[in-house]
Amino acid sequence: MQKTILHMDLDTFFVSVERRLDSRLNHKPILVGGLTDRGVVAACSYETRGYGIHSGMPMKMARELCPEAVVIKGNAGTYSKHSDEVTEIIKEQVPLFEKSSIDEFYADLSGMDRFFGCYKYAMELRQRIIRETGLPISFGMSVNKVVSKVATNEAKPNNQLKVDFGYEKAFLAPLSIKKIPMVGDKTYQTLRNLGLRKIKTIQEMPIDLMQRVLGKNGIVIWKRSNGVDNTPVIPFCDRKSISNERTFERDTIDVVKLKGILIAMTENLAFQLRRGQKLTACVTVKIRYSDFNTYSKQMRIPYTSADHILIPKVLDLFRLLYNKRLLVRLIGVRFSHLVSGNYQINLFEDTEEALNLYMAMDRIRERFGDKSVIRASSMGAKTIGRMHNPFNGQPPIVLAHRKQ
Repeated sequence: MQKTILHMDLDTFFVSVERRLDSRLNHKPILVGGLTDRGVVAACSYETRGYGIHSGMPMKMARELCPEAVVIKGNAGTYSKHSDEVTEIIKEQVPLFEKSSIDEFYADLSGMDRFFGCYKYAMELRQRIIRETGLPISFGMSVNKVVSKVATNEAKPNNQLKVDFGYEKAFLAPLSIKKIPMVGDKTYQTLRNLGLRKIKTIQEMPIDLMQRVLGKNGIVIWKRSNGVDNTPVIPFCDRKSISNERTFERDTIDVVKLKGILIAMTENLAFQLRRGQKLTACVTVKIRYSDFNTYSKQMRIPYTSADHILIPKVLDLFRLLYNKRLLVRLIGVRFSHLVSGNYQINLFEDTEEALNLYMAMDRIRERFGDKSVIRASSMGAKTIGRMHNPFNGQPPIVLAHRKQ
């Protein structure tokens, strides 16, 4: 059976949500992300693109390029709510779909041509999303995920494009090599140094030459350039890790502050583990210094989700990593090797009172929010907390780094 893969992408999603909430922002240049010089552009409106602004750019640079732009901090909870509205519509109408990010979806419509026209069905789905949510959305359709994603990017803004079976190579050939998914700035520069500019040139190259230049990635890029991709649409993949990190507005050597933030991160992540009925067996601490050198250390531990076990492990790793002579730019904590399970009381060390205390605190957090109960040592960490359950099957929300 011939595959039919649909890729849908909400156009400038964060910007579109802000405009839906405040119509005065329509047609104005908008930047969403960190408000300070250390901030990063999480999203930008099409009006700013002509100035050379793109997501991931330092906010300071973006402001210099477009001084008249309206800068908005953004709210992860608001964006998540609007994303869920779109997800519910797609869930109602599509038998198999994958939510690959907060604003991006894949759907496998293979076989539906027997009952509907797939393109017409996708068109009606897109119109319903626009009508019911007020958010612009584009889609691309082809025989695989890669070509569909490229087609969506070519269709934007707020449009649609179908690449008929057998025309994948012809569609890709005139496009820039930067349009290939997986080709970042470094790979793009490597390919440009070889004299490559259009995808057609890669299509005409032998695959072993691409492999010699870029290794295994060269093979993948060559296949994608030729419209070859067998990646399936995956409805949900259980998370293997959860993490939290913060970039400081000013580099710091305040050890008390650093430890307080690490404790707040660990406490919050441990609550997320218990809420999702998960246990971790590996703890990692990450530090980035002012010279941008980044170091991390990890430790294997018995499966747990208890604060009083995880916090000392995190602080031990921090002591091993921390260099007192250098300013710290970023710190982070990650729990990995996750498995399903509830925290089991240790018969030799824990008490029934400690277990009951965790249950009581978690009930308060569920009702009043993640930060309603915290340790006194972490009270200085103002922005540590989550707006959603990381184990609810949704992909993580990608925003510019929150500042501490």
